[in-house]
Amino acid sequence: MNVVSTSPSGTEILCALGIDPVAVSHACDYPPRVEDLPSIDFSRVRGGSSAERHDRVRTVSAEGTVYRLDVGTLRDAEPDLILSQEVCGVCAVDTTLVDEVLGDLDGDPDVVGLDANELEDLFSCIERVGEAVGREKRAGELNATLRDRLAGIEARTEGLDRPRVAVLEWLDPLIAAGNWVPELVEIAGGEYGLAEPGDRTVEVEWPSVVEYDPEVLVAAPCGFDVEATIARSEELTEREGWAGLSAARNGRAYAMDGASYLNRWSPRLVDAAERLAACCHPEEFGEPPEDVERLR
Repeated sequence: MNVVSTSPSGTEILCALGIDPVAVSHACDYPPRVEDLPSIDFSRVRGGSSAERHDRVRTVSAEGTVYRLDVGTLRDAEPDLILSQEVCGVCAVDTTLVDEVLGDLDGDPDVVGLDANELEDLFSCIERVGEAVGREKRAGELNATLRDRLAGIEARTEGLDRPRVAVLEWLDPLIAAGNWVPELVEIAGGEYGLAEPGDRTVEVEWPSVVEYDPEVLVAAPCGFDVEATIARSEELTEREGWAGLSAARNGRAYAMDGASYLNRWSPRLVDAAERLAACCHPEEFGEPPEDVERLR
């Protein structure tokens, strides 16, 4: 079966089930071997500050779509199955864009659109992909392993004090993470007062963050690794009142690789929970790993 994945989340799930796609989106980077595969799309938004990128996304979205599909590469892949997504047309190619080009392809590939808003949806997506590629048993085993790891984290945080946590998915404007992030924070032993599980990400005003006064703050901009986040950290740390936040005063403000751990509904959400637990409770879990850096 030739499988094309149009989103990093789908690609990670496929590979975790032992299926390597024949072509992927330009943003697919994990596991590392997929970076050498043909790319079926490109983004019309590149570079600039957080505010500039945000404005560019709004402009491009109003004109149509953030992404362009390379129909030639997609045709050459001869897909039997196209694994797409229905969560966010800004984050990756969605099923709407795929449907627009199906008539240009030879054959009649199946299209499976994955959708996730809450943590439980991750397990449903893994099951759906497993069914689509004939790996139902492996999908069940993967889900069981992921659930066991989450239960282990939750058990270790039982009875511990719960710090107020803020996770920011964009720095200018400030956007608080929603979807599965509130659940991950709860599992990690924190209290998340910026959104409810399943809520979409929401723009927040800086005075509201100051009033919330997070004891742990995690900057994890969508699509950025730690290096890119640190390079833009002044968009956060130079705001008036930053130094007075409990998280800043106590050295509990961090940059985390949003692209790898928090923005995608992939098996690595469990890795994110482990890192969040270390941010919230280093006395129990040890200091966060090296790929989580303190903001200065």
